[in-house]
Amino acid sequence: MNGAYSGWLIGAALLLALVGVVTAVRDRPMGPVLLAGLGLLELAVLAQAGFALAGLGHVAEKATFIGYLAGTVVIPPAAIWWGRAERTRWGSGVIAVAAFTVAVMTGRLLQLWNAGA
Repeated sequence: MNGAYSGWLIGAALLLALVGVVTAVRDRPMGPVLLAGLGLLELAVLAQAGFALAGLGHVAEKATFIGYLAGTVVIPPAAIWWGRAERTRWGSGVIAVAAFTVAVMTGRLLQLWNAGA
């Protein structure tokens, strides 16, 4: 895993979480900006998963690492589904929580990766 790429991913996820909070506070449902942001976040997470799986021999705690990696891949599509189903401001809140969760889990992935170094 690349530390710079992971840092960029964490920053993007936190920015998306902030946009989700602002949208929820403004009492708006999920719009195209949040939907596009989650789509881009999912693409970035899939790229990171590919890089991470390519160097999996580097990690000491493989099961934990794979669990976090699978979680980061599954969360954005689940948030899209839930956010579109919930047409109130709470749908935007779901997006904010999901993006924040991806940021935290990516940080934990980076910790596990660096522990094997």
